[in-house]
Amino acid sequence: MIIQINNISVSYGKLLALDDISLGIEGGAVGLLGPNGAGKSTLIKTLLGFLKPDIGSGEVLGMDIKTCQLDIRQKVGYMPEGDCYIPGMTAVSFVAYAGQLCGMPYKDAIQRAHEVLQYVGMAEERYRMLETYSSGMKQRIKLAQALVHDPELLFLDEPTTGMDPIGRQEMLDLIKDISTVKGIQIIVSSHLLPDIEYSCQDVVVLRQGKLIIQGNIEELKDTQHRLFEVKIKGEQEVFTAALAELGLEWRERGNDVLRVPLPDGLEPEVFFKLAAENGFQIRHLAATQSSLEDVFAQAVSSQ
Repeated sequence: MIIQINNISVSYGKLLALDDISLGIEGGAVGLLGPNGAGKSTLIKTLLGFLKPDIGSGEVLGMDIKTCQLDIRQKVGYMPEGDCYIPGMTAVSFVAYAGQLCGMPYKDAIQRAHEVLQYVGMAEERYRMLETYSSGMKQRIKLAQALVHDPELLFLDEPTTGMDPIGRQEMLDLIKDISTVKGIQIIVSSHLLPDIEYSCQDVVVLRQGKLIIQGNIEELKDTQHRLFEVKIKGEQEVFTAALAELGLEWRERGNDVLRVPLPDGLEPEVFFKLAAENGFQIRHLAATQSSLEDVFAQAVSSQ
């Protein structure tokens, strides 16, 4: 178990950011999901010892989050959401400095900085000043400084923020490589569900400071109702009102296509029945696979 927390609550004044959370994470690549304000960053900062819980206890890599904060940080890499640069430093000097802060001798830190900058695709830009980098390049530097001391566990907070589609995919591929080939445990915090589904095998979902779902992504997807994509000719509001009368939920996929889960006992013929009763036509109807987004939507709506 790389993380174990029990009944953790954290507040900022009167705002309760984490509300009596208990969970255990065994390892691998784990996605930490939730809308903005769900408590994701607060949870990471609490596990790193930056925030002290009001109540509850926890361990990271077997070390107590209240008494072993420095020991935890020596074995953990942290890629924060916000910028964390020191103006006037080159990438290699900054990454090496991060290694020294974790206890590495200067010579080892410099050598390791060159290695990790090569790994994240920044070798040719390593002597440029940090303030001249694009947003995507800065994200790679933040990953490099989190990796420089060869941590056992990585916390990545919104790692694809500000990246173009190509850079985002390259970052996700790096995350997969780190967890599978390098064997480093990873916690990825994001509000982008496709990023988590691509790079992680497990997920923890927070909402308003509470834990609402946790588990293996594929297993969670298998628990979903049969899912159908439906497109009609007619008034969309009439169709959704008819679905609501039957107690059915839906989610827009785009191009006027709705994703509608059907519980046991209802067959897809129900869509044609609704069409006949309400004066619209079914233009497209097909069974489809559930996604992490469907799992998330159902978990949030059930709260």
